Amino acid sequence: MSIQSSEVTILVPGKLHPHAVSRIGERFRLVTVERADPALLTKEITGSVVGIASSTVISAAFIDALPNLQIIATFGVGYDDVDAEHAGLRGVMVTNTPDVLTEEVADVTIGLLINTVRELPKAEKYLREGRWRSEGSYLLTKGSLRGRSVGIFGMGRIGRAIARRIEAFGLPVSYHNRRRVEDVPYPYHPTLLALAEAVDTLISIAPGGAGTRNAVDAQVLRALGENGVFINVGRGSTVDEEALAAALRSGTILAAGLDVFADEPHVPENLLACENACLLPHVASASVPTRIAMANLVADNIISWFTRGEALTPVQETAHVGRQA
Repeated sequence: MSIQSSEVTILVPGKLHPHAVSRIGERFRLVTVERADPALLTKEITGSVVGIASSTVISAAFIDALPNLQIIATFGVGYDDVDAEHAGLRGVMVTNTPDVLTEEVADVTIGLLINTVRELPKAEKYLREGRWRSEGSYLLTKGSLRGRSVGIFGMGRIGRAIARRIEAFGLPVSYHNRRRVEDVPYPYHPTLLALAEAVDTLISIAPGGAGTRNAVDAQVLRALGENGVFINVGRGSTVDEEALAAALRSGTILAAGLDVFADEPHVPENLLACENACLLPHVASASVPTRIAMANLVADNIISWFTRGEALTPVQETAHVGRQA
């Protein structure tokens, strides 16, 4: 099943973690283009490329422009930027980087929740500005974790890791997913609205895509109530950002903590203006050890594909794809 490394050309469109680039470049012939645009592909590239390593949008048109493409190794657990369904139809394997970032993202989710409820970034700013000395103690926060009930939207690997941490805080957990997860002990709600009605703290770790677009809307936010807190570490596209900003301004919910946005790195001005929003620049997995682990898995998927004929972490849409000799 393996072929000579010198015969394997891997394309990196746009930016990719340098450790992944280095490891792939050590084993295979590496070519790069500025972005994943079919117009940038030369005849030599289109004829020779058999693999892609990327952290950018890979469209059906880009896949079709590479007739010998066998595998797309994506950097990240979410892969909605890749047309995986089309890749599967074309017989192209798609991989992502699950597991290696699960605990890191869950850790940051809890940190974001605490920062949002207890206003820790604002309290630190108050201290650094000398206001503790000149004005006295920081005001008591309206919010607390005590007495909260937490709903998780998306009970996958990361959702489970978050739930374990929430349990350690002594808080009840329930969830909504596309379907009930049989080995999860938490109460299941068949709709997101039903979950929001049952809890006052909603954590979204749901994947992107058409099925979840704007799932967290004005109705869901109203259901959380005036003590409600919304945390998003999944995909910005799952939230109606206009409705969220309106809910924050009006006091429909108490606060929100966001690590992801619909049009990154562009954060809506109406969210930036909300004092009761804690906003982070998509950093949940952004530690040196975790990003290196993700980069290694990108490289390892490509190496395994061309040496053993199998991917380590195939996505669902391409799990059926096998490598042709």
